[in-house]
Amino acid sequence: MAGRPGFPVRLGASSAEAATLRPVPARAVKGAAARATGVGLDSGTVRARMLDKLRAQGITNEQVLAAMNAVERHCFVDTALVNQAYEDTSLPIGLGQTISKPNVVARMISLLLGGQKEGSGRLGRVLEIGTGCGYQAAVLSLVAKEVYSIERLRGLHDKARANLRAFRLANVHLLFGDGMQGFAKGAPYAGIIAAAGGACVPQAWIDQLAVGGRIVAPMSTATGAQALVVLEKTEREMKQTVLESVHFVPLKSGIA
Repeated sequence: MAGRPGFPVRLGASSAEAATLRPVPARAVKGAAARATGVGLDSGTVRARMLDKLRAQGITNEQVLAAMNAVERHCFVDTALVNQAYEDTSLPIGLGQTISKPNVVARMISLLLGGQKEGSGRLGRVLEIGTGCGYQAAVLSLVAKEVYSIERLRGLHDKARANLRAFRLANVHLLFGDGMQGFAKGAPYAGIIAAAGGACVPQAWIDQLAVGGRIVAPMSTATGAQALVVLEKTEREMKQTVLESVHFVPLKSGIA
């Protein structure tokens, strides 16, 4: 598709306003930000322990585990929190938002890939709703051919742009805009993954999802709690599967 935005770009920006990252091999993700301070956290040992925990928690997709191993999570959290970077906990990233627990990231991406046979290669184009600090976008870049990630908060969009700059991921496009509207110019998407939940999945996401694709998102239940939901698009309908309880920030419209 012609006219795709580069990295980063505000929705509606012209191609002249977008600066595209130089392509580099995916293996460059591992160690790309080794210049960051982390009290030895750039070693593979701490990530190996994280992977052991993920496997014990039921994460079995080796493609996802390899991506989680490759991306240095401590490069996406504040300096004061780096020693907690590989614990299975969410951490504040500013503006009332958090970076999701490693288990949640791995679980949701595994579900996103669940519609294809393991070992069949990368997923196609993916839309991420809620860039946050950029960590999940970096992981997605290793399991998908192309990633569009939308953030509605300018401060977090800028933070993600700064965090991801060192990784030079040519297949990641950061967008500043209203995630509830999706990004029609990049559609159709093989998968859509959301880091915020509302009462229902916006129609725009359904419209922009390719047949055979999946949406993985938190959604409010009748009790007011949130549950992880997988929507699969067929030629005739959207199949919905409600999974475990989760806790995400509310899905909001507009930009701030």
